[in-house]
Amino acid sequence: MALDSAAVSGMSSILSRQKAAHIRDGIPSLAKRIEWLDKSIDLLVTHGDALSEAMREDFGHRSVDQSALTDIAGSIGALKFSKKHVAKWMRPEKRKTEFPLGLLGSRAELQFQPKGVIGVISPWNFPVNLTFAPLAGVFAAGNRAMIKPSEFTEATSDLMKQLFAQYYDEEEVAVITGGPDVGAEFSKLAFDHMVFTGATSIAHHVMRAAADNLVPLTLELGGKSPVVLGRSANMEKAANRIMAGKTLNAGQICLAPDYAFVPQEKTAEFVSAATKAVEKMYPSGLKDNEDYTSVVNQRHYDRIMSYIEEARDKGAEVHEINPTGENFSQQPHHKIPPHIIVNPGDDLKVMQDEIFGPILPIKSYGETKDAVAYINSHDRPLGLYYFGEDATEKDYVLNNTTSGGVTVNDVIFHVAQEDLPFGGVGPSGMGSYHGRDGFMEFSHKKSVYTQTGSELLAMMRPPYGDKFRGQVKGRIKR
Repeated sequence: MALDSAAVSGMSSILSRQKAAHIRDGIPSLAKRIEWLDKSIDLLVTHGDALSEAMREDFGHRSVDQSALTDIAGSIGALKFSKKHVAKWMRPEKRKTEFPLGLLGSRAELQFQPKGVIGVISPWNFPVNLTFAPLAGVFAAGNRAMIKPSEFTEATSDLMKQLFAQYYDEEEVAVITGGPDVGAEFSKLAFDHMVFTGATSIAHHVMRAAADNLVPLTLELGGKSPVVLGRSANMEKAANRIMAGKTLNAGQICLAPDYAFVPQEKTAEFVSAATKAVEKMYPSGLKDNEDYTSVVNQRHYDRIMSYIEEARDKGAEVHEINPTGENFSQQPHHKIPPHIIVNPGDDLKVMQDEIFGPILPIKSYGETKDAVAYINSHDRPLGLYYFGEDATEKDYVLNNTTSGGVTVNDVIFHVAQEDLPFGGVGPSGMGSYHGRDGFMEFSHKKSVYTQTGSELLAMMRPPYGDKFRGQVKGRIKR
């Protein structure tokens, strides 16, 4: 069913009013930017429990403790980091002028100007964090925002819409809810910049829509983020950390370890260590465990289960990690126990699609160069993970692969560092944010040159003579 014209007109009207307010009020002061940041911090502190409960409802079951960490505390950390540093980020940056203009009194600098209105399309897997983390940079840079949260997490999206309306005027922040048709029209709006976090397949449509208005984009996508376990890696420690990342949010993370390379002779050791890691985290089982999150809906549940069924049907070695031997065929939610698939063929869908669920394929390798060659024969991932104490091997893996970011001796943690930019490369994304890089992403870097008062430059004007030709000739040389 097509979106009615009134709804489209309503979105356009909000954008027009936000753009007009941006021009009317001028560049926001430091105090105004801190006010916007503080409002979001207060919103999360005051209503964090309600938002965590909404996320639990949307997922069927989602660990409220996990939500408190990843979505509430994680977002507050990003907003506080921007609040602490925004005054420094706002200062103009001095640049050098060409000789001899500087000696004559000319000056050059970069000024950081808000772009205006930023469109934020946030996903369902971390619906609060991936709304507020971009806003930390959006507000620090002095922008207003229109937000389109995911329809998959309807309760959370509706609650965020209510809360933003309580804390901000619609000329500052507006939330637009609705299904894919609303999202499609939202992505066509003439924003001054747009942030999309989601699937690469949807990013193609977003980018095409943005092209009509030449809207600059930040695309935070995903892909198959690999793990390389070196022979010097402590298998038990590595398995603990990898499986913690793989079971967090039931693997529904754009940066989740998607598959792992394990030395041939250590494959069985890793499978055993991974099994023990899950048993240690969820000793009472998974089905009714408050700490273990379910898959978000039936469609994604069916998709993930189809990977497991296909692997079994084609004879792959599949290990279900089910600490208490529970029967998952009957349950109120969509929980899937972690699975390890050993040496799956590349023809399997689990090795072709981004898994986005609690399955970890592992591939045995002989030499590090083989693992690197495999990674390089596929799309550049959002994250890459290396485990080991061999500095030469680590440098070889990092220097000979390209990924959005890297965590060494753990997974996912680089995204939690506010002073590191977060972003992808190629099919895993473009642009980056977090910390100062977010401020820069959502600012227009305006070059300002102030000319010298000296009239020595008159020689550069016609009529051209020998003095002018001598100046030019002096610059045409190796």
